[in-house]
Amino acid sequence: MTPETAIEQITACAIPEKAAEMAAYHKVERPYLGTATPEIDALCKAWRAELTLEDRLTLCAGLWDSNIHEARIAAAKLLTQARIRPDDSAAWALLCSWMPQLDAWAIADAVSTAAAKRITADPARLDEVEAWTQSPLMWQRRAALVATLPFARLNNLKPVEEQARERVLSWAASYLGDKDWFIRKAVAGWLRDLSKHDPARTEAFLAEFGDLMKSWTRKEAGQYLG
Repeated sequence: MTPETAIEQITACAIPEKAAEMAAYHKVERPYLGTATPEIDALCKAWRAELTLEDRLTLCAGLWDSNIHEARIAAAKLLTQARIRPDDSAAWALLCSWMPQLDAWAIADAVSTAAAKRITADPARLDEVEAWTQSPLMWQRRAALVATLPFARLNNLKPVEEQARERVLSWAASYLGDKDWFIRKAVAGWLRDLSKHDPARTEAFLAEFGDLMKSWTRKEAGQYLG
């Protein structure tokens, strides 16, 4: 499977008149085909079943380098799975190489979701994620929270997971002075998800840092608190 063949298959599922709508919606200048997410999901499922990990990584790299919106989404989805065998550094390294290139929410979310699977598989990767929090690129700073959302959604944490949760909360606290709406939204969303599983820890965070948060972020973060 070459990137060119994969893009032909994505294009074959496209609704061309949707391409202009997608370009207007995502507001980033790049090629759009007009292919819906369920169609991309189905293609990725088929490719994942037939390709070795090495071939999949090669395909992902080519799809990403095309800069086509749907191809970049597909590249991320091809690496979104709980278990990759062998889970060596290659898939993680490829995902990390894309982080400084993030420039739109849909692609950023797709890459972050794939990264979340690899971080959950090996929490030691948080050492690399921490560097994202210092990035001048807003999307990469945001990815540090989006890619660690699984640690907000766990019950009965193991010690390594508890440490991971506290580490991410320290990042969230460091973001409270950030002026970007997407960063504030990510902080609020992380805390909101945490509140469903550990309301006491969420309340403690809000008690300590709530004065540094915008009223709407405090409200969203505490949406599910009693």
